Amino acid sequence: MLFLWIKALHIIFVMSWFAGLFYLPRIFVNLAMETETVATERLLLMARKLYRFMSLLMLPAMVFGLILLWMQYGGGGGSFKMPGWMHAKLTFVVLLIGYHHACGAILRKFEKGLNKRSHTWFRYFNEVPVVMLLAVVVLVVVKPF
Repeated sequence: MLFLWIKALHIIFVMSWFAGLFYLPRIFVNLAMETETVATERLLLMARKLYRFMSLLMLPAMVFGLILLWMQYGGGGGSFKMPGWMHAKLTFVVLLIGYHHACGAILRKFEKGLNKRSHTWFRYFNEVPVVMLLAVVVLVVVKPF
């Protein structure tokens, strides 16, 4: 029963974190197009608050995920053997954490007025977490290897 509660909390925090991963790059699209100072400051405020909040959501998602990993594959047996699909999923998780931090670096560039990328680039950048989420869900549900 504890396993299911932890799994539910993991899913809730992952979904919440992904909401931020989907929305923050959309704010970047608008920032890249904006020319008015007042609107830019408002968008930067939104982006800062969202990044801070989604960073707080990422932490319990990772903690609950690690607890699930330990409960499923490491608890007591001494061997920590995971199936191939889990290795692939964890690779995507590491890439998503990198994407999260890349969003933070982009936000700092916007704050300093150093962004050189177009709104079109950010539209493509916005699709990265969608593709990664698709891959993770397929790996977890289908377990192809």
